Amino acid sequence: SYLTQTGGPAQHELFDPKPLLDQRHGEELPPSVRRGQRLTTMSANQSSFPLARSVFRFAQHGESGAWVSELLPHTAQIADRLCFVKSMWTDAINHDPALTKLLSGAPLAGRPSLGAWLHFGLGGINPDLPASVVLITKNKGGQPLYARLWGSGFLPNAFQGVPFRAGAEPVLFLEDPPGITRASRRNMLDALRALHDHGDRVDPDPRWAARVANYELAYRMQDSVPEAMDWSQESDATMELYGPDARTPGTFAANCLLARRLIERGVRCVQLFHQGWDQHGGLPGGIRRQCNETDQGAAALVLDLERRGLLDDTIVVWGGEFGRTAYCQGKLTKSSYGRDHHPRCFTKWIAGGGFRAGTSYGETDEFGYNVVSRPVSIHDLHAT
Repeated sequence: SYLTQTGGPAQHELFDPKPLLDQRHGEELPPSVRRGQRLTTMSANQSSFPLARSVFRFAQHGESGAWVSELLPHTAQIADRLCFVKSMWTDAINHDPALTKLLSGAPLAGRPSLGAWLHFGLGGINPDLPASVVLITKNKGGQPLYARLWGSGFLPNAFQGVPFRAGAEPVLFLEDPPGITRASRRNMLDALRALHDHGDRVDPDPRWAARVANYELAYRMQDSVPEAMDWSQESDATMELYGPDARTPGTFAANCLLARRLIERGVRCVQLFHQGWDQHGGLPGGIRRQCNETDQGAAALVLDLERRGLLDDTIVVWGGEFGRTAYCQGKLTKSSYGRDHHPRCFTKWIAGGGFRAGTSYGETDEFGYNVVSRPVSIHDLHAT
């Protein structure tokens, strides 16, 4: 399950504290640290690059002593179940190419997504549900999301992810229109299969079979999706684990609960998207809001999978497409500041699937600007 935090969460506020920034708050970023690296057009024209300390407190948690911000109390409680990768880096400095590379391995459109490759390489588990499902937190703004992030690229379209939505119609156009019975739908699909088989004999093309596979999956999903989306039988203890937001469909917490239900039912890849982490200004208030929306649900998913014996066979990844700068973008004040995009270092956490729990892997410099130990590229992450 990939818990994609789009926009670029600020690692200095969440997992990678830097005491030197407290000491040198407001001073200029040394040129020896920047090393002439590319900046975005949003801050490249600034006359100065003042270092900005985090206004949030950090503490070490668990036997592993992992550093976690006060913004993430629920994540802090599961620190010993997580592997923190603090030395992630990418070569894309803007959202579109960075997010595309994160989820397809290349910054340009056209490659299959992570879910498509998993489906292609490992196959599906439950024939009645898609092998790859997409869940997007409702009513969130920020950088746009696009279908190629869960698309099949040059693979047949049977391998693309399927977005599930909150509300009465989780999958668009899945239900039969009024007057169409299950028997008539079955007859129509049988006739379509015969026509496609004929087309394939006349003009062989894998797209004939891919279309039929999608038609048949949609037919089976008419029964399987309502059951998977109905969590009325979930216990009060489970609902409390995910928090009050879990009772509102479409929230991040509700999507985390739904992710567990889908994983439990054999969905190979579940991608969650939560927008709003792009804090160029007003970072303290913005990141606090984002953490309030995501912290409990993400931690609950890990705990819930573990309690049900599913975590050993499931990988949960939390993180964004890049990190944020050590210097302030815009005006630095006593209570507010912003941080620009920064591809040279950022943090992700990973749970389950054989990853070493209670580990912090890699290290950044004392400014939190460059990786100094065990760099992990996007391709390294995918290969792992």
